[in-house]
Amino acid sequence: MSDQFRFLLGESDIPKQWYNILADFPVEVPPPLHPVTKEPVTPDFLSVLFPMELIMQEVSTDRYIDIPEPVRDIYRLWRPTPLIRARRLEKALDTPAHIYYKYEGVSPSGSHKPNTAVAQAYYNKMAGTQALTTETGAGQWGSALALAANFFDLPLEVYMVKVSYNQKPYRRILMEIFGAQVFPSPTDRTEFGRKILAEDPDNPGSLGIAISEAVEAAATSGGKKKYSLGSVLNHVLLHQTVIGLEALKQMDMAGEYPDVIIGAVGGGSNFAGLAYPFLYYTLTEGKSTRFLAVEPTAAPTLTRGKYTYDYGDTARMAPIVMMHTLGHTFMPPPIHAGGLRYHGMAPTISALVKEGYIHPVAVPQVATFEAAVLFARNEGIVPAPESAHAVRVAIDEALAAKRAGEERVILFNLSGHGHFDLAAYDAYLKGELEDYYYPDEAIEEALKQVPQVERGE
Repeated sequence: MSDQFRFLLGESDIPKQWYNILADFPVEVPPPLHPVTKEPVTPDFLSVLFPMELIMQEVSTDRYIDIPEPVRDIYRLWRPTPLIRARRLEKALDTPAHIYYKYEGVSPSGSHKPNTAVAQAYYNKMAGTQALTTETGAGQWGSALALAANFFDLPLEVYMVKVSYNQKPYRRILMEIFGAQVFPSPTDRTEFGRKILAEDPDNPGSLGIAISEAVEAAATSGGKKKYSLGSVLNHVLLHQTVIGLEALKQMDMAGEYPDVIIGAVGGGSNFAGLAYPFLYYTLTEGKSTRFLAVEPTAAPTLTRGKYTYDYGDTARMAPIVMMHTLGHTFMPPPIHAGGLRYHGMAPTISALVKEGYIHPVAVPQVATFEAAVLFARNEGIVPAPESAHAVRVAIDEALAAKRAGEERVILFNLSGHGHFDLAAYDAYLKGELEDYYYPDEAIEEALKQVPQVERGE
């Protein structure tokens, strides 16, 4: 075991391949379905939204997929990212646990999102795509794709959830610096947005609505625009595995192996990015690491949602996928962790939760910010509200180790910094934040709208 604080790799250690968990998946993942026919989707249907290379990655069962050199070249701007031993936090907690965090906030846009944004922009550019559309919640994904689209000279339209658009103006400004157009969703730019506004002019928006607008903008462009998604789909989670592949080397440098791996989940990309390369050793060698996926009590997809087929967006234009869902009509409360307000979850994560390989945890907003402030005061990094959910559970695990009087190696993904989220911290420090537990009756009502599919459970 090393006595270092930071475990740093060199540029030559940037992974040359992504790890594809579908090669080692313990169960069959039900296929995505066409939103109208409810038959398995075809590449032709998906090609309206995605370039063929990403479609092939979506269904590939190759264990490793080569990272193109132009993508690795851009990765060099911030990768490899540091692994840090949280020794000051350990001391503050007086715990025998060893706490490590992989810090993705060193990227140019401040989060893990560029790991897939750069790859998606590259494949779209190579396929001749003329422009991109996307959605964003808190703005981390929008910022990352704006950065990547700029590098590959691709115009970008971002449909940003309206409540986040108003809460987080600096993320909008960052996207605009990189050349993107940003619109508060629901907008009057799309047929679906106009429908939502006609029904409710004050609608605060949701990721499901923003996805619908971005998908519509791409699908009605006559092939000029493609759609990019920042989480949920297999190819997105695949690109994020650079996080865990680096962390494997860094934990080896530290002379330890995680007993617990923790990540926040909205759609699942940062959690999977860290966890899946370690999960490989659980699936193939029987390692006993526990994997904890942390969500807010305000959007409890894994802890209180249903594992069933559901639409990926509110307008029912995106494919139907088998996942844990709160129902595609789910309207989340305006909590500050905007990136975790999605109604569904990545199909692979959902399947692994169902099979018991991943354990979901839901935490309330106030305790999450309390943990984030404690972390910041000891480690000097202000976490993004989304990442703070992982911080909360890492602290809880360290305190549990203290009560049990046992050493425990804890690794979590600090997926982004909170420099653009200081209004949320201001509200916490003023005692203005409230906890929100999504009502059972609201979940039950939303789940009545999921499609009836024979393959569903």
